[in-house]
Amino acid sequence: MSDGPILELRSITKRFPGVVANDAIDFELLPGEVHALLGENGAGKSTLMNIVYGLYRPDGGEILIRGKPVTLGSAREAIMHGIGMVHQHFMLIPVMTVAENIVLASEPTHAGVLLDYAASVERVRELSERFGLAVDPEARVENIGVGQEQRVEILKALYRGAEILILDEPTAVLTPQEAAELFEIIRGLQAQGKSIIFISHKLKEVVEIADRITVLRRGRKVDTISREGATETGLARMMVGREVLLRVEKKPAAPGQPMLEVHDLSVLDDRGLGAVRDVSFAVRAGEIVGLAGVDGNGQTELIDALAGLRRPSGGEIRVRGQDVTRASARRVLDLGVGHIPEDRQRRGLVLEFSLAENLALHDYDEEPNSRFGWLFPRRLISRARKLLREFDVRGGGPQTRASALSGGNQQKVVIAREVAGDPDVLIAAQPTRGLDVGAIEYVHRRLVEVRDEGKAVLLVSLELDEIRALSDRILVIYEGRIVGEYDPKVAEEDLGIAMTGGGSAAAA
Repeated sequence: MSDGPILELRSITKRFPGVVANDAIDFELLPGEVHALLGENGAGKSTLMNIVYGLYRPDGGEILIRGKPVTLGSAREAIMHGIGMVHQHFMLIPVMTVAENIVLASEPTHAGVLLDYAASVERVRELSERFGLAVDPEARVENIGVGQEQRVEILKALYRGAEILILDEPTAVLTPQEAAELFEIIRGLQAQGKSIIFISHKLKEVVEIADRITVLRRGRKVDTISREGATETGLARMMVGREVLLRVEKKPAAPGQPMLEVHDLSVLDDRGLGAVRDVSFAVRAGEIVGLAGVDGNGQTELIDALAGLRRPSGGEIRVRGQDVTRASARRVLDLGVGHIPEDRQRRGLVLEFSLAENLALHDYDEEPNSRFGWLFPRRLISRARKLLREFDVRGGGPQTRASALSGGNQQKVVIAREVAGDPDVLIAAQPTRGLDVGAIEYVHRRLVEVRDEGKAVLLVSLELDEIRALSDRILVIYEGRIVGEYDPKVAEEDLGIAMTGGGSAAAA
């Protein structure tokens, strides 16, 4: 790394109505450096990086690239200055293919005029193989899962060969093996002189990959420190401003009667192909069952079927002994099933609704929210205010649109609604995706409380640390089948092998 920064931010300030998102923040990135950016949800990380990427204009301060002041009025200008960004919320066009999204605005052409689609597909295939991020170049984005979308975003940034690469939660949907491969990619880019800003809530990853770490709290810079001497406990304290319990404390489970039963369940994906194949398991009262697997192995279709959002092609689902195999989502909900969806924006929230309205989506038609068909908005607002305070949702009040919140705070709203609904069975899919360490601590505690109240919890997560810490039993899914059941004390490496079809999974 050379002495002069390739990117320098001086006193960057950004205000929104009623909120100072960035308050005179200084930041610098050196050539060939991996600089991690840490902070709670709503601390201003994404806002700051959106300014660097030209999506927001700062209200104060200046940006320098290679020592020269620049004005970045659009993403195109940022790309022209060698800046690429992988956003936390994906910027993809659903009706286009993976290849079309990746090469968009930089397409290979015939004679400089006509799109050379075959060349686009081939380049994307070569790129995905080179960086170990497997995607189908010809699949439509609307038909792929969240994990695949994340890979497309990473490949899209890499395709443009940016000198400065901003990665916002890049490992959120990767297995430990895939994350290790990504780190090798990052190190390779670093060796070629690329500079990387790495935004993550995974403190272990930050300590492993970053050269320096900058911490933001409530829109202000706390400090920039070197990786040498940095600890997860110390970083968590800087982020939150208090001591944070990084491990999950829970007493042994006391399982009761089966609350959710699945027998020989088969589910088709959107293409009519088998995604879930003859799956059987049960989740009992008073236990957390973790479902581990590489993204795209049938988890999404299984969750949809359990929540009443997708009709199974075979098998049976029972909730508290009642057959709900072909029940509607409303019927499943009324039987006491809560659902934290893996995609909060597509399935968890109505983004143009207020937070009060989103928090009342389950019970808006029940007393005290309504009576004889009349809705009482003040009661919705009063209840929302209590829940927003209880779940520490920042960035707005009951009448704020859901779209105005940061991703982590949107996730808190979904969790608040589902947990407050007091379900007998809680399906928690990626419940802490995008959350900061303090919020993760809180959500983990609430999930354990749900278990200890005698409820059944099915935890579906790509975070193996989370699966191992919270689960009383762990099921591994591979290519739509349950290939093994494990004790939570199982080694992470063994789980990773089973998740990719190796070891005992292959025998099963």
